[in-house]
Amino acid sequence: FLNLSRGHVVDVGALAQAMGSGRVAGAAVDVFPEEPRTNSDPFESPLQGLRNMILTPHIGGSTEEAQEAIAEFAAERLLGYLNRGDTTFSVNLPNVQLADVSGAHRILHIHRNQPGVLAELNRALAAAGLNILGQHLKTDERTGYVITDVDRDYDPEALRVLKTVPGTLKFRTLH
Repeated sequence: FLNLSRGHVVDVGALAQAMGSGRVAGAAVDVFPEEPRTNSDPFESPLQGLRNMILTPHIGGSTEEAQEAIAEFAAERLLGYLNRGDTTFSVNLPNVQLADVSGAHRILHIHRNQPGVLAELNRALAAAGLNILGQHLKTDERTGYVITDVDRDYDPEALRVLKTVPGTLKFRTLH
């Protein structure tokens, strides 16, 4: 038995009983419901001292280097979304990796994943006289994300129409 995810997903008392009775032959755990807050605090668990039990500290993100890398990663992801519309590694939007846009204006459209949204969006762009230079659509079971690069600036009326496309959740322009 292995638990390397979160401490609260395993009843350590029940695991200790299963180990003691022989129902579970061996286990390794690196996360616990209650963990010491500092290195000087004692660690106590009903799993300590059991035969065929490996207990290790879960320190993956606890080092200074790991914390710095996590902060840089999060800042890079946020800047990627703000500057390019990039959603790489997003957990709540379809993942789209985008290059910087130059010589175009980028429109970001987040919508419910339902039929007809892309067609309506493109009709509105055509009605506004905007030429599509590039377009990317990515969906998951609930959400769609369309990134459209157009040839010129857009007037406020075109933006108003794009925001009212049925299914729209969020609309944003970058350039």
